[in-house]
Amino acid sequence: MKLWTLVACVFTAAMLSMGCNPASRYNVLSFLFDGVPAPEPPGGQSTADMTGVVPPQPRIYVHGPYGARLCNACHDPGGMNVLVATGEHLCFRCHEIKMDKKYIHGPLASGGCTACHDPHSSKYRYLLVAEPEQVCFYCHSREAVAKVAAHEGVDGQCTTCHDAHMSNQKYLLR
Repeated sequence: MKLWTLVACVFTAAMLSMGCNPASRYNVLSFLFDGVPAPEPPGGQSTADMTGVVPPQPRIYVHGPYGARLCNACHDPGGMNVLVATGEHLCFRCHEIKMDKKYIHGPLASGGCTACHDPHSSKYRYLLVAEPEQVCFYCHSREAVAKVAAHEGVDGQCTTCHDAHMSNQKYLLR
């Protein structure tokens, strides 16, 4: 069976399974596509009650190409959500980051920008995937960080002392 035939069959099955129920339609479409608006709640019923899903928090910061619906800047128009390049090669098509420091943060060095940044939109500045003071703890253990003597009594964002991308100082110190 050709790929397009399979895709057409899956799409048709999804559309037929939606029915007329707004909640069902929303669940199927939001699974297939980004940015599907939640259905209007009938008679004061909350959207969470209708769909069984709590709507996501509003996205304040939007990546330029995503906001302008320039999907082809990152995605192959003929592929099934296939990216036009991988890892840092994709991000560095537009973002110029000179990796000219002695110490490079692991995710940046390996092209894993999405470990910290959302490529579409975020409610956090710099398109971070979480609160700035929480992002580092996605990879770094709180317990291990707390054991470092230099962190004693420190309460705040890691980036106050550390550069998130690269530095000439050990431990990415500023």
